Amino acid sequence: MKLNLDQVKDIGNIDFLARQLVEGFITGLHKSPYHGFSVEFAEHQLYNTGESTRHIDWKVYAKTDRLYTKRYEEETNLRCQIVIDNSSSMHYPQNIKGKLTFSILSAAAIAYLLQKQRDAVGITTFSDQIETTTPIKSTGTHLNKLFIQLEHLYKQEDKHKRTAVANILHEVAEKNHKRSLIIIFSDMFDNEDELDEIFKALQHLKHNKHEVLLFHVTDMATEYDFNFEDRPYEFIDLESGQKLKLQPHEVKENYTQQIKKYYQELKLRCGQLKIDFIEADISADYNEVLNAYLIKRSKMR
Repeated sequence: MKLNLDQVKDIGNIDFLARQLVEGFITGLHKSPYHGFSVEFAEHQLYNTGESTRHIDWKVYAKTDRLYTKRYEEETNLRCQIVIDNSSSMHYPQNIKGKLTFSILSAAAIAYLLQKQRDAVGITTFSDQIETTTPIKSTGTHLNKLFIQLEHLYKQEDKHKRTAVANILHEVAEKNHKRSLIIIFSDMFDNEDELDEIFKALQHLKHNKHEVLLFHVTDMATEYDFNFEDRPYEFIDLESGQKLKLQPHEVKENYTQQIKKYYQELKLRCGQLKIDFIEADISADYNEVLNAYLIKRSKMR
């Protein structure tokens, strides 16, 4: 499902949007002719011929045209920590908080999906330090608290905050004592000289037996392809406030070469560490995020 981010600030209900995204995603999976994987919520299982019809969920049948029976007790079988970069570069494009808004809605949808599967989830936000972190729980009450926290994150004003990805990931590795799925939403825009340190931190997560899913959140049109009108611009570093006036064509070739090299290095090193690296373009469909999560979840069973 694809949302118009310009309309999100008018809706402003993270809970509603998360449920809408997940329900649209699940309906699409059930209607798809491709059955590479499926979603069976922890409280539902496919109905088998000959079973009692007493526990069939007729509301689910009306939506999916498939028979599911309800299950009532299921132990948590996955712990998940969702880590969201809240540094200033994530507020780009500033008019709609593009990357941060995309990350918040994606995180909310994944949290909702996790809770529906009776998995435990917590959220950590960071810039150059950990700003907030929650326990990892699987209850509906806890999920509602996560939605409230994500609402607050969305409404926060940007205050020129730098990022410290490597230090934060080391902290996350140390604070999660049990094996967990660590899902990261970040543009990974740190000092290029810090790349080695970032991957030492990712290696730390893997060494501590965590599984890692990294969503590399970008506005591909401008941050990767550098597609701007050919007219004078003032470019502002959102984290330092540094300003630079130029015409895009003067730097486009060199910029795109450098950014392509950086992205390829990120992807290569994640591959070496067996970390799932997902390009998350803010103009893309949210289903791609849920799809990537679901594939990762199925591999962990």
